[in-house]
Amino acid sequence: MIESTMRGLAGQVDPARLRRDVDVLAASPRSRTRTPDAMAEAERHVTDELSAAGWQVERQPFDLRWQPGATDRQGHRFLPLKLRLHRRLTGANLLARLPGHPRRPTVLIGAHLDSVDASPGADDNASGVAVLLETARLLGALEEPPPVTLMCFDMEELGLIGSRYAARRFTDRRERVAGMICLESVGYFAPEPGGQRLPAGFGLAFPTAAREVRAHRFRGDFTLVVHRRSTRGAAALWQRAAACAGPALPALPSIALRDRRPEGPLGLLIGLAVPPANHLGRSDHASFWNRRIPALMLTSTANFRNRHYHRPTDTADLLDYDRLAVVTAATAATALHWPRG
Repeated sequence: MIESTMRGLAGQVDPARLRRDVDVLAASPRSRTRTPDAMAEAERHVTDELSAAGWQVERQPFDLRWQPGATDRQGHRFLPLKLRLHRRLTGANLLARLPGHPRRPTVLIGAHLDSVDASPGADDNASGVAVLLETARLLGALEEPPPVTLMCFDMEELGLIGSRYAARRFTDRRERVAGMICLESVGYFAPEPGGQRLPAGFGLAFPTAAREVRAHRFRGDFTLVVHRRSTRGAAALWQRAAACAGPALPALPSIALRDRRPEGPLGLLIGLAVPPANHLGRSDHASFWNRRIPALMLTSTANFRNRHYHRPTDTADLLDYDRLAVVTAATAATALHWPRG
């Protein structure tokens, strides 16, 4: 049962290790195009920590031409002003598996490593990478290697460039992915009433989730679990795990939000036409949705809660590491119990 797995994992998660990883990663902005030395240092840290936990790390470089995407500069709040066509982008994703990784379909856990221009990106997204690294330590200590793959994506802030390349690589090579968990800005919580905001039109598009937020008196004390029909069961598993974290860690409230768009390119087009739905595809899970690979996103809702989002003030001291530890254990437990078939 996932509850017993969760309780065992929760006793092993170390909030202090999560803090140390965020401190290292969020020491400065990380960008392959703007701050390549800092990005290389972050990549070395991730590789070293994964290797120390027993994982085999493969660096997957890419050199792409004429890629539609976005700018990572600040000040562009209107979507059309953010759009860019990148003439050439050279970067690399990191993929890690345990020795003896089973051949059956894998569960992929991913987080993007880069940050926007001028932001150290503690929540966005050193928090997600820290959860990935602590998950690696938990799963690496198991007697038998589970069918789990870990990935750090490059250039998410430029328009999901790294994850688009990764998803295409999985499908082109016909590698079987049972499902994907995206860790996106998972460490910032605002538990006081009024700490949570909703996007314009959210209540009309997603009335059930909006009612839950209102019932919480707009407290930003929960993790949002964004899923589609294909990952409804996995989302429910994650919620069950997070709700039974004690006694080592406090239970973490969560709200499930189903994106009713179809898998594949049609879902992407609908998102462009319906702005509230487009918010649900703002991270690397969308690259897998667009390739019809089941995926869900875990998030603390980024700019709808965190006023430091994409700013120089997105720093490590503002994150809640006990709650981040619950996110870690619940993610690891869900990957181990991922619904099959």
